[in-house]
Amino acid sequence: RPALRDLRPDAEGARLLARIGRALFGGDDGLLGAVVRVLGEEGFRIRGAHEFLDRSTGRVGTMGRVAPDALAMSDIARGIAVVRALGALDVGQGCVVQDNLVLAVEALEGTDAMLARCSALRQPGPGGVLVKTLKPGQEKRADMPTIGPRTIENTAATGLRGVAFEAGGTLLTDPDACVARADALGVFLYGIGPEMMAIKGS
Repeated sequence: RPALRDLRPDAEGARLLARIGRALFGGDDGLLGAVVRVLGEEGFRIRGAHEFLDRSTGRVGTMGRVAPDALAMSDIARGIAVVRALGALDVGQGCVVQDNLVLAVEALEGTDAMLARCSALRQPGPGGVLVKTLKPGQEKRADMPTIGPRTIENTAATGLRGVAFEAGGTLLTDPDACVARADALGVFLYGIGPEMMAIKGS
C-alpha cells in the first residue's frame, strides 16, 4: 500500500479519496471495501477474480496424495480460530500453528516473510500447518487469500507439514502446479469446507 504522503491525486482523485474517507487510515480490508463501494457508486461494476477463475479457488478436502492426520486437523481448527480473530481486527489472512501453538501470524509482511520467521520458531516434533482463510466479511472482489507453488515450496522448506486454505475463498495461482509441488515435497494441500469454518470455537 502506498504511503498517503506519496499520493499526488488530481482533482478527481482527490474527490474520490475524500469519499473513501477514514478508511484510508484503517486496515487493508476496510480500505479495499471502501474503494469497491465508492467505485460502485461511481457507476463501475466491480468483479472479483474468483468470478472468472472458479477452478482456481480450490476444493474441499485433500488435494494431492498427502492427507492431514488428526494432529494436523487439530492445528487447522486452531488456525481457523486465530485467523478469524485476526481478521475481525482487519490484520491478516494467515497463521502457522504447530501442536496447538501459534508460531506466527500474518500481518503487513505477507505469507512468505511469515514463513521465513517460522524456521527459527518451529518446535521439536511433527511440523505445523500454514492456515489461510478469508477475514470475516472480507470483500472478495478486491482481495482474497492467495497461495501458489512458491507458497508450497516455502512451507516445506520451513519444515511444516502442509497448507490448509478456505476452499472457495482462496485463490490458487496454479492449482495443478500447487498439487504437483505438494506431492513432490511430501506436504499436504487441504481445502477447508464450510462445515469446518462454521464450527463454533474453531
